[in-house]
Amino acid sequence: MTTADTAVMNTYARFPVSFDRGEGMYLIDTDGNRYLDFCGGIAVCSLGHAHPHLVAALTEQAGKLWHTSNLFRIPNQEKLAKRLADSSFADRVFFTNSGVEAIEGSIKAARRYHAKHGHPEKWRTITIAGAFHGRSLATIAAAGNSKYLDGFGKPADGFDNVPFDNMNVLRETITAETAAILVEPIQGEGGINPASIEYMRALREAADEFGLLLILDEIQCGMGRTGKLWAHEWAGIEPDIMAAAKGIGGGFPLGAILAKEDACVGLEPGTHGTTYGGNPLATAVGNAVLDVLLDDNFLGHVEQMGKVLRSSLEAIVSRHPDTFEEVRGTGLMLGLKCTSGVTNIDVIKALLADGMLAVGAANNVIRLLPPLILEKTHIDEAIEKLDRAAAKLETADA
Repeated sequence: MTTADTAVMNTYARFPVSFDRGEGMYLIDTDGNRYLDFCGGIAVCSLGHAHPHLVAALTEQAGKLWHTSNLFRIPNQEKLAKRLADSSFADRVFFTNSGVEAIEGSIKAARRYHAKHGHPEKWRTITIAGAFHGRSLATIAAAGNSKYLDGFGKPADGFDNVPFDNMNVLRETITAETAAILVEPIQGEGGINPASIEYMRALREAADEFGLLLILDEIQCGMGRTGKLWAHEWAGIEPDIMAAAKGIGGGFPLGAILAKEDACVGLEPGTHGTTYGGNPLATAVGNAVLDVLLDDNFLGHVEQMGKVLRSSLEAIVSRHPDTFEEVRGTGLMLGLKCTSGVTNIDVIKALLADGMLAVGAANNVIRLLPPLILEKTHIDEAIEKLDRAAAKLETADA
C-alpha cells in the first residue's frame, strides 16, 4: 500500500487497485473487476463516472479553449457565478482550484472585511474541534488536529479552537480580536458529525451579536449531498461567507468562495487571486454539474435515497451489533461507526474484496459518500456487501 516502487511521493497509504474507467455508480479496475462506488472520490464525483452531460460539456469546451487567466473576462465563469449566487445566499463568487484554497480565501476575506471597516485588530477565527479544512499550513492550524500538525513547526497563529456543539465555551472565547467563526455543518473527516439545527442557529446569533462573520465549510456537505443544495439550508440560516468544492466540479478540480456583498468588500483588485481558478474548462464543467443538480426533482430524489439508505444502514447495525454501533449523518453523507473490536479499515478492506468502495474517517467511522445518482438497486447491493463484510469479520473473530 505504498508507492515506494514509483516516482510518486509516499504521502498516501494507497490500496493496491488501479481503475481504468467508470460507468455511473461503478468503477472498473485494470483487471476488469467491477466496484460499487460508495466513496465517490471522497464526495467529489457527485454525478458518478462518465456522466454523459459532463462528458459532452468538457469535450466541447476542450475543443475550444482551456485557459486564458483571470486577466480577462471568462463568460463560463460569469455564468456559473451568477447561477451559484442565484441559488444561494451569496452576491459574489470567487473561483479556486480546490477546497483548501476556498477556505484560505474565506479567512482572508473575513480579516479584510474588518480591516476595511476600521478594525484591523479583528483577525482571529474561532474554529471547532474535530474539524478538517485542508492541509495547508493555515488550515491545519485552524483545525488544530495534532495528527496533521506534528512535524510542521509552530502552528500558524490566528485560530482559537473550541469544542464542537458548545456555545458557552465559544462565546467565552470571543475577544476584541475575533473576526469570524468557521464551522462545517457536517464534519466529514472528523467522523460524520452533523451540527444540530439549534447549534447552527446559535452560531448565527452569536456572530450577529458580536459583529463577527460566519464562515461555513461546505466543501464536502454542500452541492446537494444532504438533499438540499447547501447543508445550512436545513437550519434556515445564511452564512456571510462559504467555501465550496468537491462535488461542484463533479470530478474536475474546482472550488469556490461564495460571499455576501459586504462580506467580501475587502477583496479588491490585487488583494487576492489565482492563475487557474475558474478557467473556461473548469467552469464549463461546473455549469454542467449545476444543470443536473438544479433539474426538477433531482435534489428531492437525493433526499429520498438518503432516507432509504439510512434506514437500511440502521437495520445493518441491528443485525451486526458486534461490528457496528450507530449510523451518523444525513442525506447521502452517512457514516457507520464501528465497535471497539473492529477497525473501520478492516471493514473497508472486506468491502473492497467484495467489490465495494468506502472511505474511512476519524472515530473509527466508515464514510459512505455515493454519487448523487444513487438508486434503490444500488442501496440493496451495498447492504448485501456490508452484511457479508460484517459476517466475515464476525466469523474471523469467533
